[in-house]
This record gives sequence, C-alpha cells and structure tokens, in this order.
Amino acid sequence: MAEAADIQGMSPSPARRWLRRTAAVLTGAPLVAALLAGAAAPQAQAGAPGKAPTGSSTVSVSLDTLTPSAPVKGDTLTVSGTLTNKSKETVTEAQVDLRVGPRLFGRTAIDTAARRTGYVPGTDPYPIGGKYTVKIAKLPSGISQDFTLSVPVSKLELGDDGVYQLGVSLSGRTPQAQYDHVLGIQRTFLPWQSEERDSKTGISYLWPLIASAHLTAETGSDEQQTPVFADDDLAAEIAPGGRLEQMVSLGSQLPVTWVIDPDLLASVDAMTKSYRVRSGNTTVAGTNQAVAKKWLTSLESAVADGKVVALPFGDPDLASIAHRGKNVSGTLSHLQTASEVAGMTVETILHLKPSTDFAWPVDGAIDPSIVDVATSTGAHNVIARSDSLQETGGLLYTPTAARPIGGGTTAVVSDARLSTAFQGDMATAGDSTLAVQKFLALSLALSEQDTDKDRSIVVAPQRMPTVAQAQSMARALHALDDDRWTQSQGLAQAAAAKPDSEATTAVPRTSQYPKKLRSQELPTQAFQDIKSIQASLNNFQVILTHPERVVTPFGNAVNRSMSTSWRGKPLEAQQYRDSVRTYLQGLINEVQLISKSDVTLSGRSATIPVTVQNRLLQDVDHLVLRLKSENATRLKLNDGGAVAEQPIRIGAGHSQSVKFDAAANINGQVQMTAQLYTEDGTPYGEEMAFTVKVSELTPTVLLVIAGGLLLLVLAGIRMYAHRKRANAGGAAGDDGSEPEQPSDPTPDTGPESTEPSGTGEKVDR
Repeated sequence: MAEAADIQGMSPSPARRWLRRTAAVLTGAPLVAALLAGAAAPQAQAGAPGKAPTGSSTVSVSLDTLTPSAPVKGDTLTVSGTLTNKSKETVTEAQVDLRVGPRLFGRTAIDTAARRTGYVPGTDPYPIGGKYTVKIAKLPSGISQDFTLSVPVSKLELGDDGVYQLGVSLSGRTPQAQYDHVLGIQRTFLPWQSEERDSKTGISYLWPLIASAHLTAETGSDEQQTPVFADDDLAAEIAPGGRLEQMVSLGSQLPVTWVIDPDLLASVDAMTKSYRVRSGNTTVAGTNQAVAKKWLTSLESAVADGKVVALPFGDPDLASIAHRGKNVSGTLSHLQTASEVAGMTVETILHLKPSTDFAWPVDGAIDPSIVDVATSTGAHNVIARSDSLQETGGLLYTPTAARPIGGGTTAVVSDARLSTAFQGDMATAGDSTLAVQKFLALSLALSEQDTDKDRSIVVAPQRMPTVAQAQSMARALHALDDDRWTQSQGLAQAAAAKPDSEATTAVPRTSQYPKKLRSQELPTQAFQDIKSIQASLNNFQVILTHPERVVTPFGNAVNRSMSTSWRGKPLEAQQYRDSVRTYLQGLINEVQLISKSDVTLSGRSATIPVTVQNRLLQDVDHLVLRLKSENATRLKLNDGGAVAEQPIRIGAGHSQSVKFDAAANINGQVQMTAQLYTEDGTPYGEEMAFTVKVSELTPTVLLVIAGGLLLLVLAGIRMYAHRKRANAGGAAGDDGSEPEQPSDPTPDTGPESTEPSGTGEKVDR
C-alpha cells in the first residue's frame, strides 16, 4: 500500500555534522540511511572496543515535554523529562545530552526508527555537547530525577526541511564500568519545516462524541415519563475533568469535524430534567441536572460552525449487522429507524442541521456486505481506513481520501497511521510526547511525498478516546495551527474532493475482514433477542390508548442494543437486552386475567363472570376476551356454541368483570379456558383455566321434591286438627274431656351458619 512505499527519489539532507562523518557510507544508499535512522560515528567513550553495549537500558529516560513540537528558525528547543535508575548500582559522573540524527525519508523509515530502543555505538550520532548538557553527579539505584535541556535550533545543524530523529541520552559510570558510556536513551522525532510550503495537505480530523449506553427502557409513571438510568456514570463523564467534558472543551478550540451519536445527546438532555438512577431493586433521584445543562450549552457553542456529522441513533454496529444480523427479520428496519431519528435529534438539541450522509464501521474495516448495510439507510459515504482499502497498484504516495467504490457510494479512506497514532496509553507525559511527535512527523512525511496532486487526508481516531488520548490529540492539532504543511478542512469537503484515478477502489472480500474485529461482533442471538422484544412490543402497543409512551423508550432501547459500544462486552450486552425484555414483559403482565376458583352451576342457565385487571396507568382497548367450553354438549355458551367472545376496554388502574351466558344440559364437570386476544387474533398474556361443576335439577328430582312438600302439608293439617281437639278436651276437665297433650317438639335445624362458603363459586342466575 502507499504507506509502505514512502521511499522518495529526493536527495538526502542530514545534519551537517553527521553528513561530514558518514557521507561515504550514505553515497548511493538512501534506503540504508533510512534504516539506520540516526546513524553516526562511534562515540569514543561509549563502551569497550569491539563489544556490543550492555548497559543502555540501565537508566530509563522519559521525554515529558518537547517545545516547540515543530520549531522554526530562531526558536530554542527545550526538552524536559525524567531519569530513573533501574539498576542496583549508583550512576556517577552522569551527563544528559541531545543527539540529532539524519533526516528520515518516508514514513516507513519513521516506523523503523520508532522501533529502535537501545544505544548502538557507531550508529547513533555524537551528542551536541558543549554547554548544552545537564550534569548529574550521582543517581542512586531506584531514584528518579528531572532534567531540562535547552538548545537553540541553530545549534542543531538541521539541513533541508523534513523529519529528523532526536535522541536524549544519559552517559555516566557505574561501579562495574568505570568509564563513560551510554546508560539510557530515548528517541523521538523533530519535524523541521523552515518555510511555508506552496502545496499543503488538507486534513480532516474527526472528533467523536460517543458513549456507551446508560439509559434504560424504563420510565416513570408521571406525565413527563421520568427516564431511568442504569447508573450515573454518564454524569461523571460530562462533569468537569470527565472524558466527554474534555472532548468538548478541547474540541471547541480545534478545527475538527464533530461526529456525534444522537443517543448521547438524548441521554444528556434527559438528565437536564428530573431523572432517576437505578440502585439495586429501586431507583433514586438523579442530581446532576446542572452538570448536564452546562455540558449541552458548551457543546452547542463549540459546534456553532456547523461541521457536525450525526451517526445513526445508538451508533449501531454496522459490521455485526452485516455479518450476523441482516438475515434476522426486522434488523435492517431498526437501522433505518435509527438513521431517520438521528438528524432530528441533533437538530432539536443543538439547533443545527447535521450531515447524516456518513456511515462509520468499526475501525474503518469494510467488505461488500458492510458497505451494503451502511448504504441501505441512504448514506452515500462510508468512512473506511487505509489498512482496509490497501493499495495494490504500487503507488509511491498516499492518495486523497475520497474513493468511488460503485453504486454512487464513496469510501472516505482515513489514514491508518495517523488515525491510530493515539490509541496507546497516553497517561504518562512521556508516552504522550512521543505520540505527538510521531504524529507530526508522519503528517510532514506524508506532505513531502513526491506527488503533484492536491490531497485531502482524513484522520478517524478511536471512537471513545480517554482524557489523556484526547489531550494528546489536541496537542498535536495545535502544533499544526500555523498551517505550514497542512490546512484543516471538514469531512464533507474531503468526501467531495476529486478522487485520485490511480488509487484503488476495490472493496476487500468478506473473508478478508479482520478476525480480531469479527470475534468482537454481536452474536446472531443478539438480533434474535431484539426481534423477540420487538414482536412483544408490537403486540403490546396495539392495546394502548397512548402507545407513544412505550414505543419511543423501547424503540430507543432496541437501537442501543445494537450499539458498537457492546463490542468485546458480550455479557454486558446480554444483560442489557435481558433488562429491556424483562421490563417490557412486566408491563405486558399488568393487563391480565384474574385467576378463578372452580365454579358451581345450578340450574339450566346462568352467567359465568371472568375478571380482567389493568394495572397500567393508561386505558387499554382493542382487546377481546374469549371463553371456551371444552364440552359444549354439557355446557354451552351464549348462543349455544363452545366459544364466546366479548370486546374489552378497561380504564387505567381498574378491573372489569365480564359475564358470559351459559346453559347446562347434563350434570358433571366442564373444563373452561379464558384467553385475551388482540383484535387481530394474537393471544395476549397467559391462558386461564378453571372448572365448572354442573348440577342440573331434572323433572324426577322436582317430582320427588313436590311429593315431599305435599306430605309435609298433610302432616301439618293433621297436627293442627289434633291440637284443636286436645284444646277442646282440656276445657272440659273432669267432665269427660280429653286430657292435655304435650306440645310439639322444637325444630331440629340449627341457626344459619356464619362460616364462609366453600372454595367453589356460585354463579349469577
């Protein structure tokens, strides 16, 4: 590819001192000069003759600052850092020196030089020496000491414009080696551009505002639908000193193109009002409204120039969708929805119209299926990376970013070297300084490539830079403020630039997609889970009188379930999907049938009640309750069939008892099932089963009951006549009347029972 072919046909111009000592070696061998990267004559006191150095890692040399990063004539170069004695011996009579190597030709030579570590006599150059040193009498074992070294640029003896290797070394003595030798060295790069170039390279630097998912699908029952966050981590990111606060603060002073996930804006906007944070099995009130308002205000001011690209809502993982999700029905429609709401979300919150014409696969890695998915929502530009679209035609320069790849789609190819320059750990000042200097060196080497073409280069860094990485990126971009060899431009401008006809436009095959990236993708199961959640949501929303109260939060949660931020975190991704599904099922279960105990049916006809409960905070409608008799011969419903239905509408927080007419023909038990359905015939909730005990009064039973009643009446008449005669005899007394008879016995029936009835239900008759 082009980056591997940075060797140019330009004559070398190393530092004059180095040139005087090595001209014979370099003649006719520019490649050797590049690989030696800093070669110089042997240092007389740098170790025993004929023996390889053994102590150049004794002392660690850290370069914490180097200013200016890209000096000009008249400047003074100041290098500060830290020395740490890693050995068990004390270093004495030490001296810190600055060493300037030869000019490096091409970015491959820079890569090679960056891999060098230890000091090599005969290869590394002499120190500048003189008064431009720092003396250290003693550096005990395990001790660190700071240093600062300043040298006028004129003393560096730099030659033609270009990139030079710069080394800072510590020489000294140890008890085991009582002679001066190099005990530690650190190398970096010094871009040297003494005059402004006639032709400059356009650089579009992407500044991503992307975060992992924090909002859940859960909302409060109030009118405002108070959002619920899974945690309060987002507040820490937007608070002063937090990652996202630093991204906004730093980016506001840089000529960058903002690449924003609208979900981040929506989440922070939700925090500006009342919100809740999950804490165990409950939620607590969020308290960071002021922080959220301040962050959004700062962001709105920072993006006022309008160079804003909106990604689809939730930053969906295009590669995962292409490789594992697109064949699961509904996945592409979710991506379409995420793209449609992106622009509206950004415009509503930031009050500007963003570009929605760009898709950004992870690490810019593409294949035909990813391109198809990326453009399926209407995007015409796919942000790729040069290590994905590798040059195959032997170009000796890096072509312009825009590449037409067919179907009206443009691959906007970011430079891999520049895009990955700050992916390492930038937590220490030394690592940050080295990364900044290498970035500047690579950008200058790119601009010096032998081409008469105007080029637009895109830099697409990692999606979620740390604070230290963002600060390092900002330092590098500020070093380019004077536009000596570059000029800033927006991403849209780079995408619209005239393509280089010699650049490759071949999209890599699917089999060439990096294995490491493929292993981090969302599994097919994730998209099947999303499909299941969406099916439940579709079935639920049709019964609601205010479906928007669930469609919006759950739709956003589904989009977050496809987020790129889940890469490499399969357990967390599964837990998020499970939480969405569990909460949705909980809402669905708020509308349900109340369980019934067995029912006793006495008589030919009666009504069977079934109760439906709605514990939601909105009315439900468009439901049908279906009751089914498993034995229509024994028990018929309504008009004589085995199935009866009634429409259901229930107010919020209420229950409704629905009565079905029933007719019994034969004694015995009948199994009944009740089930709710939506109007399109889809079952809703769980089926409920209960038993009806039929106890019909037949004509024979009625005849027996009537005969018994007749006997009771006749017995009563006889008892009345008998008592009347007895009373008459008592009045006669001794004159011959009948003797008095004992009174009737008291009834043997007890008082009405006050105990509760059995478990069976009596139905209305």
